[in-house]
Amino acid sequence: MAWDEWEQLKTVAVTRRQGGATHMRLNQLPADPGGGPMATPSQTGDLKVTQHDLAKIGSQAHTLYTQLWDRARLSNTSVDSAAGDLTTQGFALGPGLQHVSNKWDQQLNSLLDACAHISNHMQVTKKIHAGDEAYIQRQTSSIDTLDAGFDERVGGPGAHNPVYGSQAKPKN
Repeated sequence: MAWDEWEQLKTVAVTRRQGGATHMRLNQLPADPGGGPMATPSQTGDLKVTQHDLAKIGSQAHTLYTQLWDRARLSNTSVDSAAGDLTTQGFALGPGLQHVSNKWDQQLNSLLDACAHISNHMQVTKKIHAGDEAYIQRQTSSIDTLDAGFDERVGGPGAHNPVYGSQAKPKN
């Protein structure tokens, strides 16, 4: 856009604004349709994952790993030999093709590592989180037990506890 065009558009905008033309202008975002505090997990439900779900994810990651290993590797293939032949014949395409092949192998290895990591992680995740859940339940139940101990009373509220002896003041 040329400078003259820009100046012309600015002038037209000012003229319209002063001329009383009606335009829509947003001064704020619309109100939140939720209109309230965030929902608690008891209202929306807890996140639950079963061993079956995790096994499916791990299995899919393993399948992808196997297929990539079988079908996507370029090393020791005709690509590398073609790159070598082109290089020995003096074509600049040879080193370029070898560079692409090397980059492909690097990226493929990163993807294979990620698939293996996902597959292995899904096999142990449920076991680890089950242990965490048991630990949290033990800690919570010990707090409940402690709280219950504070509710035990020996006598009514405000009454003297006989464990501490009589209320009579010793005479001097």
